[in-house]
Amino acid sequence: MSNDWLTPSHFIMLGLLLSFAIAHSGLAALRLWAETKIGPRPYRILFALVSLPLAVILIIYFFNHRYDGLQLWQLQGVPIVKPIVWTLSAISFIFLYPSTFNLLEIAAIQKPQVHLYETGIIRITRHPQMVGQVIWCIAHTLWLGTSFTLVTSFGLILHHLFGVWHGDRRLQQRFGESFEKLKFRTSVMPFVAIIQGRQTLQLQEFFRWAYVGVAIFIFLLWQAHPLLIRATGSVDW
Repeated sequence: MSNDWLTPSHFIMLGLLLSFAIAHSGLAALRLWAETKIGPRPYRILFALVSLPLAVILIIYFFNHRYDGLQLWQLQGVPIVKPIVWTLSAISFIFLYPSTFNLLEIAAIQKPQVHLYETGIIRITRHPQMVGQVIWCIAHTLWLGTSFTLVTSFGLILHHLFGVWHGDRRLQQRFGESFEKLKFRTSVMPFVAIIQGRQTLQLQEFFRWAYVGVAIFIFLLWQAHPLLIRATGSVDW
């Protein structure tokens, strides 16, 4: 079999993912030290100025090369596949974005702090961003079916699995015994702590503005998805 399908974009995407992982996780590792040197707000701004442009580059490059490489399967003509993909994508965003509830801290309007959350989505999994990313990758790999998408999903999942270990390590260093107690009452795999009786699901905790905002975001993203594809396509990367 010819290797013509193994386009340079596969390796460029892996390089972009590695660059983002080093910058994102590296700055997260330096947070305690950096906040003592420049303060929580400047650190948050620095983190955003580094991470967001890299994330935008990743998104644009993915959209523009998503059909590169080998077509491993083609399920877009199967009627049931599209609603499955959209449903999985919506679920992925529910996990991805309410994991940090205080948007004012994210924007550095309020003093950014590290919290030990144990409400809402955290009762289901201690690492909702990892779970959401895995679901997103499954949905988009199923829909696109290309080797480029498979490579991208592999890199994203690997980064988020590292983030599970890295995040727990940082919380252990910062909170010690308090985090150990939270770790016992929660689980990485969704619903495991609930099934084992170490945690209870409180549905009323999902009725908050963070989740309403995510629902609105999902609807707007669904409406704007074709426009987003066209906009990224105008960037010659």
